[in-house]
Amino acid sequence: MTTYQLEPIAALATAPGIGAIAVIRVSGERSIEITNQLFYGKNLTEQASHTAHFGTIRNADGSIIDEVLITVFRAPKSFTKEDVVEISCHGSEFIIQQILRRLMAEGVRLARPGEFTQRAFLNGQFDLVQAEAVADLIASDSDASHRAALTQLRGGFSKQLKELRQQLIDFVALVELELDFGEEDVEFAHRDQLRQLMLTIRRVLHPLIDSFSTGNAIKNGVPTVIVGKPNAGKSTLLNALLNEEKAIVSDIPGTTRDVIEDELFIEGIRFRLIDTAGLRQATDQIEAIGIERTQQKMRDAALVIYLFDGRNSQPDEFQLAINEIRASGKPYILVGNKLDAISDETRQTLEAIADEKVVWISAARHTHLDELKSALSARVRLDAAVQTGSAVVTNSRHYAHLTGTDNALAQAIDGLDSGVTPDWLAMDLRVALQHLGELTGEITTDDLLDSIFSKFCIGK
Repeated sequence: MTTYQLEPIAALATAPGIGAIAVIRVSGERSIEITNQLFYGKNLTEQASHTAHFGTIRNADGSIIDEVLITVFRAPKSFTKEDVVEISCHGSEFIIQQILRRLMAEGVRLARPGEFTQRAFLNGQFDLVQAEAVADLIASDSDASHRAALTQLRGGFSKQLKELRQQLIDFVALVELELDFGEEDVEFAHRDQLRQLMLTIRRVLHPLIDSFSTGNAIKNGVPTVIVGKPNAGKSTLLNALLNEEKAIVSDIPGTTRDVIEDELFIEGIRFRLIDTAGLRQATDQIEAIGIERTQQKMRDAALVIYLFDGRNSQPDEFQLAINEIRASGKPYILVGNKLDAISDETRQTLEAIADEKVVWISAARHTHLDELKSALSARVRLDAAVQTGSAVVTNSRHYAHLTGTDNALAQAIDGLDSGVTPDWLAMDLRVALQHLGELTGEITTDDLLDSIFSKFCIGK
């Protein structure tokens, strides 16, 4: 792709607020020359790429705004593949604004959100999947989300799909060429080879599509609801896991009447813990609303912690509760609370009823919480792909295009089996190509790019 330089833009590339250092990024046509007009030090227009230079930025009257360190990046060896200058100044809001005003006075425009990354994409620095990974990398707040974003930024699955898409384009061209010879019954696209290519693409797609549930959990956190009867210790458990008094704890049944949420990181995974009202027959309208919200949170959750009081769990009620949790179809963990007050005989009886592993804890005494955390991490079952750095789909836009491609290819294979005419076959293949092209950014619209890059922070 041919690179080009657009009008110069500038923005603060570091987080706003008072700090020791701030970095102002300038990119575009004449960005080095324009910055040089404000800079007192070496002549920046004569300096090599990837060099740093100390000096001062001054007002038009020659008065000093700040001492700065300027780094020069010449096209195409820069983030945007344009000429780029990065001005490192002191982190005063006043200084930052003064420098930006000086740049604007020389014809530089303030950058829109994500405009630097958008220019990098338009100049062929990376594809659209990689561009979106920049925002995910900045927003990553756990080890798993960081690794997933970094894998995408380095190419992830998009390079492989681009190669397969090109092979499919070649086949589509041959299929469409057949349409020009419709009355002569010729076949330029070898159908067995086409079938093998489509099957190969689908084999690449399926693990990516299947990884989305894991990827979504990595990116947005695992919604984990704590449910159980009143006074089972749900709020005490939430407080113990978070190591703070987040929820009100009381011996009075039904104290928790609304949903309380917070986040906990375990082994690089973000869990969104949700404390809920106890499951029982409501005694008033407010409690009934709380219990309904509990049931809704259970339906929305990715993981359920069923907490029960080991001292007061009657066998019949315990079996009924487990049956209801299992019927929900949600992954769950059985957690027995108040271990310090339970006999070995009671534990064995309840474990026999459950007929599966029970994690025994004392929430009040913080006993065996590490075992519970390990069980939570194991229950999520992050794919080995996350651990090894293989590609995981975390973006719903990517997921939609991957499934769209797969559906179109499945339909094209069915068409081959039923002997459809080349025009119908070409139609399904074009749909697959459209999805693959929009996924990697080889096919774009202004609305799509505006939607994606507007979500970026300014300065990136």
